[in-house]
Amino acid sequence: MPSSNAPLDLLLLPSWIVPVEPAGVVLRDHALGIRDGRIALLAPREIALRHEAHERRELPGMLLAPGLINAHGHAAMTLFRGLADDLPLMTWLQEHIWPAEAKWVDETFVRDGTELAVAEQIKGGISCFSDMYFFPDQSSAAIHAAGIKAQLAIPVLDFPIPGAVDAAEAIRRGVELFSDLKHHPRIKVAFGPHAPYSVSDDKLESIRVLAEELDAGIHMHVQETAFEVQQSLEQRGERPVARLARLGLLGPRFQAVHMTQLDEADLTMLVESNSSVIHCPESNLKLASGFCPVERLWQAGVNVAIGTDGAASNNDLDLLGETRTAALLAKAVAGSASALDAHRALRMATLNGARALGIDQDTGSLELGKAADLVAFDLSGLAQQPVYDPVSQLIYATGRDAVRHLWVDGKQLLDDGRLTRLDEERLGATARAWGERIAGH
Repeated sequence: MPSSNAPLDLLLLPSWIVPVEPAGVVLRDHALGIRDGRIALLAPREIALRHEAHERRELPGMLLAPGLINAHGHAAMTLFRGLADDLPLMTWLQEHIWPAEAKWVDETFVRDGTELAVAEQIKGGISCFSDMYFFPDQSSAAIHAAGIKAQLAIPVLDFPIPGAVDAAEAIRRGVELFSDLKHHPRIKVAFGPHAPYSVSDDKLESIRVLAEELDAGIHMHVQETAFEVQQSLEQRGERPVARLARLGLLGPRFQAVHMTQLDEADLTMLVESNSSVIHCPESNLKLASGFCPVERLWQAGVNVAIGTDGAASNNDLDLLGETRTAALLAKAVAGSASALDAHRALRMATLNGARALGIDQDTGSLELGKAADLVAFDLSGLAQQPVYDPVSQLIYATGRDAVRHLWVDGKQLLDDGRLTRLDEERLGATARAWGERIAGH
């Protein structure tokens, strides 16, 4: 380990630093230093300037925060953005998305779509995301090259999917990818059984055993609609959460996506198992799926993170915008203007996401020794003036166009709004070519 007296690689001097942990803190006239990809200094400006640094960057009018964590999505589905809008979930899925996937999704589609999604997310201040999609080896290649962090949730369904003739093959390929990437510094592999209605008990039990053996996460759409719950009650005599609890899937590794339908028994099982919930408000609103009771979950002690879902059902990967929607929706659902305040909303988009993905010891907050995963938001625009509370201005008055810089493990992936590793012009041309092919059929 290098000496603590060694020069810093980079010293950042913003107007505000929001570390997220401790909760509710805003540091003014402070600086953050990076050494070997980790946060090595967090101190008042005058003290920080005494430290030698290879590079110093003044960030006037900017708020420095942990990189945002998009805890649920389907990255390559950016290439289906806007393909089938204004439809209920099962119609959208069964009559439009699944047929389109069967026709178009191959390794090239996934690589191109994931690159597009990664670029959009980096430009939106996202340093890490969770992806559940086909051909995850292609996703991992795009993620590795781009420098971003990710969880790859291996999709498992009871029927054939692109890249796997059945669930057994999907699971086997997932275990192989887990082995290939187990030492990767930025990519984790989890299991992604699609939903309770699309994966049978025997497959879920196999996934539970493997997840325990490998200490891997389980990422699953759960109780996204009232229809799903009613169908489970009619066919199995129990709600989906109760079934998952009976099969032993709930626990600290379990990531329940959506959860718009919640009763007291569900809540008790989530709390007792220490499972996480991943809230995707804009997708739920657009598909009229229901409302996740975020404040109720939070007050009960459930870890709630936030995700955009895929661009085919959102239609963007704008986590800052998603967080604003989540904060506003939580107030309406709870009937309380104090529900999910701005600081807790930012925590949901950072440290809670890291906790859900099992990486909160390494990222999600600006603490000494953690990875230097940082985003700088420019709050100097007219739309943010005057700045009484920078976190309130960030959540309620700022869009992703205010993202100026992004670092992952201390490496700059976005510099003054420009991608440093990805060719934006090439990605746009590739996406347009896919759009012409798909629209032509």
